[in-house]
Amino acid sequence: MPTTAESFTAVEAASLELTGIELAFGSNKVLRGVDLAVPAGTTACVIGPSGSGKSTLLRATNRLLEPAAGDIRLGGESVLRSNPDELRRRIGMVFQHFNLFPHKTVLENITLPLRKIKKLTKEGAAEAALVQLELVGLKEKASARPGNLSGGQQQRVAIARALAMKPEVMLFDEATSALDPELVKGVLALMADLAGAGMTMVVVTHEMGFARQVADQVAFMDQGVVVESVPPEKLFTAAESPRLRQFLSQVL
Repeated sequence: MPTTAESFTAVEAASLELTGIELAFGSNKVLRGVDLAVPAGTTACVIGPSGSGKSTLLRATNRLLEPAAGDIRLGGESVLRSNPDELRRRIGMVFQHFNLFPHKTVLENITLPLRKIKKLTKEGAAEAALVQLELVGLKEKASARPGNLSGGQQQRVAIARALAMKPEVMLFDEATSALDPELVKGVLALMADLAGAGMTMVVVTHEMGFARQVADQVAFMDQGVVVESVPPEKLFTAAESPRLRQFLSQVL
């Protein structure tokens, strides 16, 4: 069985830099000039109140939503004008609600993007998918339907699907918030393993313990901007922003 480190150092992690990202829904300005730099092989956790723009920022990063202004640089290269499908080969994303096809098997859920986007053969896609399923401890569930899995297992399948594309950066949008409490720990442990293996990660989360223990930097968002982005030991013990201190007093 491959180890996490063996599987995720095969593709070189890339740096990610967001500069002046703006995005609006009609007259509602959701992102108001977001700056965030994530060095290659590091993890940035993004925290903040509901409605602060955290999830929108991730969707803008892999261009599920197109920014109105700013730049996105992956490995030092601007990708704001590149083909969105090509960008999503390089930036994987895991969503809150799994986004698995209920009528397809676990294996088919993972092989579908490998065949459609990476143009792998059926056999090649299945081989790559089984490697990732083994890594997340679900190889024996390859022929199961998502509805027969627990929420935690479904989220691990979603992570395996994203990782099978061999991304240079991984985005996690509140990946544990839809799970029953007893299932959260296993998914967080897998994410911590990925971080430890040197995957570049941006993680929107309400799990402050995870942010404190795993992140290299924690970015606090409020009203569409990054108010403060510092190492976790500073953010949780010596926050400079009064708004951040107020937020932490309510969640810790």
